[in-house]
Amino acid sequence: MTMAYASADQRVLGYLGRALSLELSAVQLYSTQARLTATWGLTEAAERLRTEAREEMGHVERIIARLLALGAAPNASQLRPVRLGANLEALLQEDQSFEQELVQLYTEAAGHCALQGDHDSRLFFTTLLEEEREHARELAAWIEELKRPAATSGS
Repeated sequence: MTMAYASADQRVLGYLGRALSLELSAVQLYSTQARLTATWGLTEAAERLRTEAREEMGHVERIIARLLALGAAPNASQLRPVRLGANLEALLQEDQSFEQELVQLYTEAAGHCALQGDHDSRLFFTTLLEEEREHARELAAWIEELKRPAATSGS
């Protein structure tokens, strides 16, 4: 890399590194849960979780591209261990907690970039923030759906 990138904000690079680690962890989490729910015979849930894993992989690719654009080599420092549950609701509650951690990270990162006047990075983190907030809303709705009594169709 050239020295032209030496001025990249180290905190922004730090946020990107943490984001990469968390998003890769999310890919691992959702992929594992998709396989587990498939073994439980929950085909629809498995497909929804596979879709979520693909979306998180899209975030990984965008973060890597941003790091490269800033002249930094991607370096995910640590993957989180996958925490499983005894049923689908327990898995989704774990996912909800994970998504909240991503929301918090992207909120902090966007705030830092706004204070620094780094519009491009603020926009980058804000876009990821909105996508993770949407994931969190979808998870909350799914959990509520599971808590509802089974439909009494035909009764």
